[in-house]
Amino acid sequence: MTIADDRSTTKTFNSPFLARLKLKERLSDLIPPVIAISILLVLWQLFSFLPKATLPGPIQVVQDTWLLILFPFYDNGGTDKGLFWQILASLQRVAIGYVFAAIIGISLGILVGLNKTLSKALDPIFQLLRTVPPLAWVPIALAALQQNQPAALFVIFITAVWPILINTSVGVQQIPQDYTNVARVLQLSNRKYFSKVIFPAALPYIFTGLRISIGLAWLAIIAAEIVMAGIVGIGFFIWNAYQNGQVSEIILALIYIGLVGLLLDKFMTWLQSAILPE
Repeated sequence: MTIADDRSTTKTFNSPFLARLKLKERLSDLIPPVIAISILLVLWQLFSFLPKATLPGPIQVVQDTWLLILFPFYDNGGTDKGLFWQILASLQRVAIGYVFAAIIGISLGILVGLNKTLSKALDPIFQLLRTVPPLAWVPIALAALQQNQPAALFVIFITAVWPILINTSVGVQQIPQDYTNVARVLQLSNRKYFSKVIFPAALPYIFTGLRISIGLAWLAIIAAEIVMAGIVGIGFFIWNAYQNGQVSEIILALIYIGLVGLLLDKFMTWLQSAILPE
């Protein structure tokens, strides 16, 4: 038998073994959360059986919202739409506000990071504004913009911009001085200095800010839509269900909100790993 035949045999032998090994690893990662969720559902169901319990259990929630689960794409006009359209409307607002927050946050963060005087002047303002809750911006946005849709976009933007801006600024400030010295020795133009030194070095910090902000943006739109009547969105859906006493629909919407938030975070993690491989 030749060496090539031996390698081919080894590869063929190892393929099923590696496949089983990967499957075992995936199952080992999947089983713990499945067990934890199952325990949570059982405890929730048992809690709903208590005499003074007011919240429905998971079985009751499924029974009450079965049509919403089966028909997420229905559209009867106005705000009477399935959960798919409610979530899609919210995601569209989040996407618009988040993109503006990313553009302005990264641009201003780089500018502040490069200028120490500007950083000292603006940092107290940034730290003050970033602690304002999303709901506190809603009346200001409505008073200034007079319309629900622009006001909702502003609330998303003003909530999401601060982590991006601050993390970008910190990332630029953390660039080693040796990088700057080499750029000066090589006499790099401002454009090349930005594209070859500043942006790549600050990119891990930028992605940290982007990942934090996507979660905050999703939280902000829910808060904004709850108090902004008459616009299609998952936040308005929750508020409408509350006014009609449909607690099961609220719980279902909360589950969907959590799943979408998880998917958004996973997407940002995947994007970061794809652009910044370890």
